[in-house]
Amino acid sequence: MAKYAVIKQNYEFRRAYGRGKSFVSPYLITYCFKKKYGGIQIGVTSGKKIGKAVVRNRCRRVIREAFRSMSAETRGSWDIVFVARTATRYKKSTEIAVIMKKQLREAGVIS
Repeated sequence: MAKYAVIKQNYEFRRAYGRGKSFVSPYLITYCFKKKYGGIQIGVTSGKKIGKAVVRNRCRRVIREAFRSMSAETRGSWDIVFVARTATRYKKSTEIAVIMKKQLREAGVIS
């Protein structure tokens, strides 16, 4: 399993939103920003529209687990931000992983 860091600072999220490429599906939005160095960093967000805190936390856990299953396939240095959508709360990590893999392949994060 490859190591990855977690995005915590607001400016890192804003950089991915503003300068990164976005990939949209009904269940997940992915922003990918190519860096020169620093390895893989991921951030996961979920807004209040999704539900209360328990539901938002579950969505974030599901997205993190889906990425963890494919983190060994990643290459290069990227900032990746995943945004949960309202339909995410009804999905399991294996279903989200299929969508995520398609989006990351489009972005060039995985081969």
